[in-house]
Amino acid sequence: MTDAISITRDLVRCPSVTPADAGALGVLENILKAAGFEVHRVTFSEPGTADIDNLYARIGDQAPHITFAGHTDVVPPGDESAWTHGPFSGEVKDGFLYGRGAVDMKGGIACSVAAVLEYLKDHGGKPREDGRGSISFLITGDEEDVSINGTIKLLKWAAERGERFDHCVLGEPSNVEVLGDTIKVGRRGSQSGTLHVEGVQGHVAYPHRASNPVPDISRLIVALSEEPLDHGSAQFQASNLEFTSVDVGNAASNVIPGQARAKFNIRYNDNHTQESLRKLVEERLAKACGNRIRARIVWEPSNSNVFVTKPGPFTDLAVAAIEAVTGHKPELSTSGGTSDARFISSYCPVIEFGLVGQTMHQINERTPIADLEKLTQVYRGVLDRYFA
Repeated sequence: MTDAISITRDLVRCPSVTPADAGALGVLENILKAAGFEVHRVTFSEPGTADIDNLYARIGDQAPHITFAGHTDVVPPGDESAWTHGPFSGEVKDGFLYGRGAVDMKGGIACSVAAVLEYLKDHGGKPREDGRGSISFLITGDEEDVSINGTIKLLKWAAERGERFDHCVLGEPSNVEVLGDTIKVGRRGSQSGTLHVEGVQGHVAYPHRASNPVPDISRLIVALSEEPLDHGSAQFQASNLEFTSVDVGNAASNVIPGQARAKFNIRYNDNHTQESLRKLVEERLAKACGNRIRARIVWEPSNSNVFVTKPGPFTDLAVAAIEAVTGHKPELSTSGGTSDARFISSYCPVIEFGLVGQTMHQINERTPIADLEKLTQVYRGVLDRYFA
């Protein structure tokens, strides 16, 4: 069966917790090959990380080229006994389809596949009757973890083969309350680091012989947190720096610790690059330290750069397709965390539109059957308009 509900159930029944594929890509490979797609399975490796299987499929060999992207890997189900229906059962009950990945984002992938197959059936198996146009799928199994051996490498592999993408729809669960309320057109970047403050260890009864880093790190946390990094931009809310932990590694109550550390994360907008952001924070740290406090920041590697797809013909096309099916005019939003769209944006304009994200990553993750049917219609509407 190649309808969205059947494909979602088949995908959910594959327990593809990152990095396991568990047959999920095989489900898509069989469907797409039968529809005439040229399908490639590509495995990428990196020392210290798990090998990841990925899928690229394309039909047509001319522009314009629209690709549907997504990931079949899912987060762990947690306590399986707490689920009303098995996390990998794909059970349909009272109008909902249950299972890990039903929302994030096997349901979105299933809807895009079902819409494409329906579209091709109505157009003689081709994107356009004049022979122009291409449709492809970029599917990874490495989005919910480190995102090293997935989309970022699959895109590079495709580019080296001469593949060129004109536009992309990523089926992440973008909607907040109801299907049709939100398109994600950008994401803030993410940068983590650890603030290290040096002191001098000593006995608490002789503080003059020591230098306590705890008051110093407290002052620095306040200094770095209080002053805004910016006041937002045309497309984004303000950047924010949040401290997430403080640790001195000290189990004794009568010892002044010799060092203190505090971890933080910054979600930053398009006022900054990764480099300019680091420079700004380090300048503020140096100012707060003065000539007395000894402190430094150890930055973590990050591939989560800021991106935005500005309003234009492609977003207008998507809005029209969504409004025609759902009756809602979606907000063009840049809120939320990171996604693989940050990699795709370097190759072509990308938007994110999928299911409603309220139950993603939760016990009893589920999506209404009606939403699967409507999302399929939306994607079909995008295709009709794209190749018109």
